[in-house]
Amino acid sequence: MSGSEGKMTFWSHLEALRWVLMRVVLVYFLLVAVCFAAMPHIFNSFILGPTSSDFILYQWLNGLHGDGVFFPDFSAEFKINLINVKLASQFLTHISTSFCLAFLLVFPYMIGELWMFVRPGLYENERKSVFALFAFGVPMFYLGCAVGYLIVFPFTFRFLAQYELSSDITNMISLSSYIDNFLMLVFVMGVVFELPFITWILSKLGVVTSDFLKKFRRQAVVVLLVLAAFITPTGDPFTLTVVFAPLYLLYELSILLAYKKREPQDDTASILSALDRD
Repeated sequence: MSGSEGKMTFWSHLEALRWVLMRVVLVYFLLVAVCFAAMPHIFNSFILGPTSSDFILYQWLNGLHGDGVFFPDFSAEFKINLINVKLASQFLTHISTSFCLAFLLVFPYMIGELWMFVRPGLYENERKSVFALFAFGVPMFYLGCAVGYLIVFPFTFRFLAQYELSSDITNMISLSSYIDNFLMLVFVMGVVFELPFITWILSKLGVVTSDFLKKFRRQAVVVLLVLAAFITPTGDPFTLTVVFAPLYLLYELSILLAYKKREPQDDTASILSALDRD
């Protein structure tokens, strides 16, 4: 398939890709079935964790004894009971959440299959670059999802669940509203943590450079502050700092990974053309 490991025709590549997709889909649906069977336990112990004071983040912050001004006060008892207003909502949520969780679980396997597919078509120096790309991107995605689950969503949910526009209005949070926001914030943070990975690719393509990112560092700080305030609209400086800090560190990491100038050899372009080699 590569210049050093033999030749494959276009149809051979297509057949190999078909088997890769079939294996990934098979494993994915097996994981969907496992997640569906275990979903009641997963829902109670994991997904609904942020709805009560027993959640690990709330317990830790409660031990720090916040003053409620700069540092949030988590000493008050907190418990939100979700409601279901649609007949099939619980069943559909059971199914959709199983599919989403199965995707999280199958992601490393999918990347591994993709790596095994493209690896024979790469030269040795290209293999090192692409392997480093995959090895870096996957953990960063999971780290982002963990930050979304443990920090971003709990802060956002607790603030919005307790927010009152008027004392005459009672908050009754539906299951669908909760799960939509839960999945959105967790997955969004997973994607956000791919910023260094995306920057590395763009720098290889010559779109951005480290000097460019340094030049607009101040503007990036303002944008990241606005983004952090939008993600967690709690109003206290501590929560804003907790969300802003990892975003800014990701930006600095992107500067370190980006090249100062366009590389003469574009490994990303080589990856895309590797499958066409004879």
